Amino acid sequence: MNETLSVLNNRMSLRRYKDKPISEEHLEQILYSTMRAPTAGNMMLYSVLVIKDKEKIKRLSSTCDNQAFIAKAPLVLIFLADMQRWTDYLHHCDIEDFCKEKEMEYNGPNNADLFLSISDTMIAAQNAVIAGESLGVGSCYIGDIMENYETHKVMFNLPDKVFPIGMLCLGYYPEKLKKTLIPRFNKEYIVFDEKYKRLSSEEFDDMFKHLNENLNPNNSFGARNIGQLMYSRKFGAPFFKEMERSVKVIMEHWNK
Repeated sequence: MNETLSVLNNRMSLRRYKDKPISEEHLEQILYSTMRAPTAGNMMLYSVLVIKDKEKIKRLSSTCDNQAFIAKAPLVLIFLADMQRWTDYLHHCDIEDFCKEKEMEYNGPNNADLFLSISDTMIAAQNAVIAGESLGVGSCYIGDIMENYETHKVMFNLPDKVFPIGMLCLGYYPEKLKKTLIPRFNKEYIVFDEKYKRLSSEEFDDMFKHLNENLNPNNSFGARNIGQLMYSRKFGAPFFKEMERSVKVIMEHWNK
């Protein structure tokens, strides 16, 4: 296994960090690698907020589903899907007059732009993850940044065509930390040749066998299998309802 594959295959979510700020050299290397990520049409439909202010990070630990470990992160990067920059630039280029002149329909940011910008943003975020990992900087993705949109919009001065789609907590690995890699599902249930395949009941039983065998029968949700546990912890949980509410508001602003 070469060095690149080793970094990719040994990465873990890090929620405990060494009490040491990330060096400016390492931060610049991470950001440079972020911006070298593949991007639709070289448009870079994202922006990145570098958050070092301890009070802001502490507040994010509250607005992102009250996760205390976030407050201990030396650095937070917020990844924004951003169509505002290109919308403003096209306006700067007199695009509406140009469209009239050429008898073209003018289209403002639409749903296709939304999907492209989200794609661009998360590809860039993963570049940051791997760049950091190669430098001994661990990370943890925080999807909860999509919650409490109105609060984050004010906190970070976000226009309507910009919204947070991902967040990374970053910090150096603590000394003597033993990495624990969580097993993934078997390839046969994730990767398909030529066309998609829906799984049978028997395949689901096999896919989740290792998880169901280790399920605590006395879990706090009273779940009898992993499906029930995950629904209780994720899809049916209060934070997920807040995320759904917040995303609806994001879409309302996007479609203004």
